[in-house]
Amino acid sequence: MEYLSRSEAETEALGARLAAALPPGAVVAYRGGLGMGKTAFTRGLARGLGYTGRVTSPTFTIVNEYEGGRLPLFHFDMYRLEDADALFDIGWEDYLDRGGVCAVEWSEQVAEALPPDTVRVTLARRPESDIWRAITIEGVDLP
Repeated sequence: MEYLSRSEAETEALGARLAAALPPGAVVAYRGGLGMGKTAFTRGLARGLGYTGRVTSPTFTIVNEYEGGRLPLFHFDMYRLEDADALFDIGWEDYLDRGGVCAVEWSEQVAEALPPDTVRVTLARRPESDIWRAITIEGVDLP
């Protein structure tokens, strides 16, 4: 389903809606270039899971962990990883087993490591209009 966002706040709100539909162990795979709103969407996802602290991009740390909500959130940035083997080297399977939500930026870098029931979120610009982002969510129905 495609959703239109006119602001960063609307993108965060959509992330929060998605959080309500996610079960323990869910994987959310993002696609979208630099500056498309992946971290903003993840801030909303964290809020929707009940996390109240600061949410930042894990560009240099590879993964940020957010706990204290309904489910823990593990926010991955795969931009600097060469392939899925590097993902397994950082403990991917352990994160999957912890029963939280894994949100994966630059998921195309590690596509072969993602489970078949992965929720896919694509963020893109709509330069022909006042729409900040077009966001497509596949693999789950939002409440």
